[in-house]
Amino acid sequence: MPYPDNPIGFPGLGISLNPSQAAFSVAGRDIYWYGILIALAFLLAAFYVMKRAPQAGIASDNIIDTLFCAVPSAIIFARLYYVLFNLSEFQVSADNPNPAKIYEIWKGGIAIYGAIIGGVLAAWIFCRIRKVRFSAMMDVVSLGLLIGQAIGRWGNFFNREAFGAVTDVPWRMEVFVSSINGQVFEQRMAVHPTFLYEFLWCLAGFLLLHFFFKKRRFNGQIALMYVAWYGLGRSFIEGLRADSLFVGATNLRVSQLLAVVSCLVALGLLAYHLFFKEHDPSELLAPITAAAGEGVSEGAALEGEALPGDGIAADAEDLGEFDAPEDLDSLKDFEALEGIETAEASDDSDDSDDSEGEDGQ
Repeated sequence: MPYPDNPIGFPGLGISLNPSQAAFSVAGRDIYWYGILIALAFLLAAFYVMKRAPQAGIASDNIIDTLFCAVPSAIIFARLYYVLFNLSEFQVSADNPNPAKIYEIWKGGIAIYGAIIGGVLAAWIFCRIRKVRFSAMMDVVSLGLLIGQAIGRWGNFFNREAFGAVTDVPWRMEVFVSSINGQVFEQRMAVHPTFLYEFLWCLAGFLLLHFFFKKRRFNGQIALMYVAWYGLGRSFIEGLRADSLFVGATNLRVSQLLAVVSCLVALGLLAYHLFFKEHDPSELLAPITAAAGEGVSEGAALEGEALPGDGIAADAEDLGEFDAPEDLDSLKDFEALEGIETAEASDDSDDSDDSEGEDGQ
């Protein structure tokens, strides 16, 4: 547990800080920096996702509805993940006679992987019900996750938590340590600032995927790249953590194992889709139906049924920020389609002229 007077030092950099965990108080109740930063992370991620969504053919209304479903699920699964892999802390005993401790989430004990699993599961159910393309939705949401994860790690800084093992690297962080993976110390120690490592990794991942987004070749590519990127970084960072959850009585760190497996699976799926599976470029132009479809499901539109108005192209123009894929092969396919449409229109015109000439004779 964090201590109220626990200065944070970076002796190798000549920096010493002692920020309060509480930002201010309202009616005698402390408002913590951790909660403020989590709220800020959520708002910024939601704002970005809503601005980016039209480029994946996702209506803003669908983003909002997805958040209403995914956020509660993410919170529940974040706590459930922590409890399941830390049962000894919550088992009813003489030291812990109150099983309600499981629900005291405000006292700490959540896991980001649990939140991701819960949020994605709720989003999948929502997309199935509303007939929204799930892979396109995940492409957009993945970028929001990186924003939230990067900012949220600074909440760990204020709480003096999520740090790593003892080290003497120049950028080491000196903080009061109560225990490291179950071993009690109760003293100030120099440790890895793993919260900072993950912040930088998530920030780099966000910038990479943000600029790559327009070049994606299929729906779901950005989501798979996110899983691979975050899994790669977390597999190394988790190995340094001082507060890891373990698989039973083994030395296997749960999140490290999950990170490695998810990274390998994502890389395999990326290779399959990029080198062995052909994708229609028009799949990236999923129509927006929540506001303009007027009762026509997105699933029906994807099957080729006409939407009211001027069709997908008109919807794309109305988005303002919509950008077609920059992949050269995709552009050639679009040009070919346009050429076919032009040729068909020309043939229809010639047939009409011939008909008129025969009637005149």
